[in-house]
This record gives sequence, structure tokens and C-alpha cells, in this order.
Amino acid sequence: MTRLHVLRVFLGPDGGGGNPLGVFLDGPAIGPDRRLAVARELGFSETVFVDELAGSTARIAIFTPGTELAFAGHPTVGTSWLLREVGTPIETLRVRAGDVGTWSSGELTWIRARASWVHPIEIRQVASVTEVDALSPGAMGDPGLYPWAWEDEAAGRLRSRYFATDVGIREDEATGAAAVVMGARLGRPLVIRQGVGSELHVRPDPAAGTVDVGGRCRQVEVREGRW
Repeated sequence: MTRLHVLRVFLGPDGGGGNPLGVFLDGPAIGPDRRLAVARELGFSETVFVDELAGSTARIAIFTPGTELAFAGHPTVGTSWLLREVGTPIETLRVRAGDVGTWSSGELTWIRARASWVHPIEIRQVASVTEVDALSPGAMGDPGLYPWAWEDEAAGRLRSRYFATDVGIREDEATGAAAVVMGARLGRPLVIRQGVGSELHVRPDPAAGTVDVGGRCRQVEVREGRW
């Protein structure tokens, strides 16, 4: 039997929203040739397999229902939070793209990443929050789209959605990778309201070429089964 932890990552301040995430802490129990099928069966926007835990570093693999990703935001934030919750806190998550620094501060779990690690995302600023809310995703397989608009530009608050149809996801509830790109593009602290109620905190460091992204997490379920 293999145990699956189901989390919600990037919860809003009221505890709503959050992107579902599946995490297998015993990643080697599911072979590389089965992982895409497992991710597709589970149906989460991303599923994580923790392949090695050595000291303060964990090596992980990240799968959508359609592909393996070199880096993604909510899987790294959620896995870091979960490892701390089960008593094995880490400082680094090793993904295909590189080493992701991670830490907690108050109710937020943070990661540090680079925009160059993020798979191509078409980011489009639109005129208003109303326009963002009125958009609909295309057909599965169509190019993805991340529309956004300012809610309060002076305060650095913006509204976004992400139609990740190119990687097998109709609409992603909260997208840490896109938040990394937004932080690098806008070069200022941000609070992003995405999906139905998720919240992402963004702190870029232009001099270092990195972006910190943080959010709230919660475990909602533990499943045991044969995958």
C-alpha cells in the first residue's frame, strides 16, 4: 500500500481557495514509467513524488496529468510545508530545473526560484478584473493563457487566472510558477488573487535574479491504495 497526502496550497486569508496537490512521500514506490498515468488518474493539476530525502534536501519529481515539469510553484510550496508538518523540515527542494530554497515565516511557506525555470506561459494584461473574470478556457491542448489585471496597483494587488490547457489542465486554481514570472516582470512585491479564492505572495530580488513566492497550506486528506 502507498500513502497519498492531499493538500490545498495557496489558501486565501479566509481559508478558501487553494490548489489541490497530491504528494507521495515514498516516491520510489511508484516507478517512473507509471507516474504520468497515476497523475492522470488522480486528476490534480500537479502530483509530487518525493524520491530522496537527505538531510535538509529533498529530491522530487512533479507531474501534471499531461507531462512532467522541471519546476512548479504550488508543488514545491506544498511539499515543503508537508515535510515540515511530518517532522522532516528541509531547506532545499531539488527539482529538474535546479535547487529551490524554502523556509517558513508565520503562516506562509516560501520558495525561492528563477523565472527562467518556468515553462512558457502566455501572460496577458487585460483592462479590468471584470474582464479577467469573464474569460473562459479553450479546448484541452490549446495554448495556455494567464490573463491578469490590477485590483489595486498602488498596493501591488492583482487578479489573475490560468488556463493551462497546453499541459492538460483546464484551469489552474493557483500557479506559483506564473507568480515567479510576474514577480520578475513587474519587479515589485505583489499579492495575487487567483482562481476562486487563492492568494499568492510575491517578493522579487532583481539583483539576485530570483523571486520568492509564499502561501498558506492545509492537508485535507490522506489516502492509502495501490497505484
